[in-house]
Order: sequence, then structure tokens, then C-alpha cells
Amino acid sequence: MLESDYYLTDNIMKMKKILPFLVVLSIFVSCKKDIIKTPNHLIEKEKMVNIMYDLSLLEAIKVQNPSSLDTFNINPNDYIFKKYKIDSVQFAQSNIYYAADYKEYEKMFKKIKARLDNNKSLVESLIKAQKKKDILLKKEKQKLKIKREADSIKKVKKELKIAKDADSIKKSKRKI
Repeated sequence: MLESDYYLTDNIMKMKKILPFLVVLSIFVSCKKDIIKTPNHLIEKEKMVNIMYDLSLLEAIKVQNPSSLDTFNINPNDYIFKKYKIDSVQFAQSNIYYAADYKEYEKMFKKIKARLDNNKSLVESLIKAQKKKDILLKKEKQKLKIKREADSIKKVKKELKIAKDADSIKKSKRKI
């Protein structure tokens, strides 16, 4: 479990590296002088933030551990399109529309970054709690091991005493 938590934290950190690239891309798109028309099937802003967040996570996973998505036979784009019931054209048009307004697009990315930071904090606290739990479990196992060893030593001593007593009884019977 700790290894997956490590990968999640690492993926969140990689996503933070991807976000500036997306911001720069949005700047180029928003520098157009044409006013972008509202697409017929515009994705709601909050839903778009969720989509971009999920895409960032999946992209970070793909970069960090490419075989993980292949193992489960997941295509990130297809997964997102199915999850949000959209198509690639709808996503592309909505993305262009939102990127045309740089300030709003930047607010969207700030929301994504805030979620990433929040999730990073949660993951770090879970990792810390798991490490603490593992340390306590290890100490408890060590105590049990010591107790078992002590019990087995007592048992052997007791058996030796019984054997010794039995031998002394036999010797005393022979003398009589």
C-alpha cells in the first residue's frame, strides 16, 4: 500500500509540472484576436475542470508508470470520454472556448492546482499514518517474538527440570 501511495504522491508532483505547460498552451490559444463562438455542446466549466484534473492525473500516471495503464488496458482519453459522456470534438471545442479567456482559464487551472495540493496533503498524511501503523505493528510483532522466545525457554527449562526430577527419582529408587 505504501508503494501505491508513493506513486500517487509522485504523480501529483509530476502533474504540477504539466500544469505550467497547459497554462502556456492556453496563453497561445487565448492570444487569438478572433472571438471564439460558444460551441453547441459546451461542457460546463466545473465539469471541464474535473475532466482536466482527471486527464492530468492519468497523464502523470502514464509518465510515471506506463505499464500501469497498459496492465488494466486503459486508454486515458477513452476512459475520460466514457466517464464524462463526451466525445473528443466536444472536449476540444470546449477547451478552445475556455482557453480563449485567459483569466478564466487560469482560474480553472488554479482550481486544479488547489485540488492537487489538497490531495497531495491527504496522501502524505495517509503515508505518514501508514508508516506509523507499520512501526507499531513491527514493534508488536517484535514483542510477540520475544515473548514466544521467553515462553519457549521457560518450557524447555520446565521440561529439563521434569526430566531431571524424573532421573533423580529413578536414582533414589535404585538406591533403595
